[in-house]
Amino acid sequence: MKRYIGLVVLLLAWPMFAPAQAQELLQAIEVRDDEGTLVSLPEPARRIISLSPHLAENVYSAGAGKALVATVEFSDYPRKARKLPRIGGYKTIDVERIVSMKPDLVLAWGSGNGPFLIEHLRKLGLVVFVSEPVELDDVPSLIERLGILAGTSRSAQDVAQLYRQTIHGIKQHYRKKRKVSVFYQVWDRPLITINGEHMISDVIQLCGGHNVFSEQKVLAPQVSREAVIKANPEVIVASSEIEKRPEWLDNWRKWKNIRAVKQGHVYTLPADIIQRQTLRLLQGTTRLCGLLDKARKKSARL
Repeated sequence: MKRYIGLVVLLLAWPMFAPAQAQELLQAIEVRDDEGTLVSLPEPARRIISLSPHLAENVYSAGAGKALVATVEFSDYPRKARKLPRIGGYKTIDVERIVSMKPDLVLAWGSGNGPFLIEHLRKLGLVVFVSEPVELDDVPSLIERLGILAGTSRSAQDVAQLYRQTIHGIKQHYRKKRKVSVFYQVWDRPLITINGEHMISDVIQLCGGHNVFSEQKVLAPQVSREAVIKANPEVIVASSEIEKRPEWLDNWRKWKNIRAVKQGHVYTLPADIIQRQTLRLLQGTTRLCGLLDKARKKSARL
């Protein structure tokens, strides 16, 4: 795993070394966004506004950070993104300010920003690219398309290729490992998890794990404590806003009949490295894989 951790570090540092705004031929640019809409620009975008933290982060990964002129709350990575003007947050977007900033391109999150806002921006004459990554492979594809739109394709392609190589390496490493049952906890009250269609479930599977609620029909379903007890996962992993272990995670201690509790496999991961659709998913993946390895090793000794 040391090899993959090294590749992750290289990927996260890449924007610092990649050429900023590579000069490509000024010609009509066309890419399809995640809704299938053809997004066209007469030349590479020089003024980009992001309406989601994951999109702002991916712009930097594509080598186009200098073109980003504004973003939304919680866009905190890389550190440069923290200095950008804010044009709103999850609930409210300042459309008038967006228009006044005269962006060449607006990057929107389909399910996060919603169709009404996206359509409103387009009616105002703005070019909007809609992102809706749902699988691990969607991340490098998004970075490549952002590179095309910003004229930094060479940098974006290099990053995307290294991402795919890392994912492939992790997949090969874990494909024959013993399956570990996992309960991924998004929130405590109400108790929320993820189903098999969620990207985090892909990460669990990549690490040789099995999401105990993969068959749920809702993407982020609410489940009961009794359902978790019945599923009897070998590992419980909860997301957290910070590295510090949340107090509510220790509520599981009273349920000692759950294997994860009995064997001491109740963990937390920072949400930013496992729930954002960015290069840092690789960091979250390597950490999650390590947690499942701990469970395998301890089980082998019992």
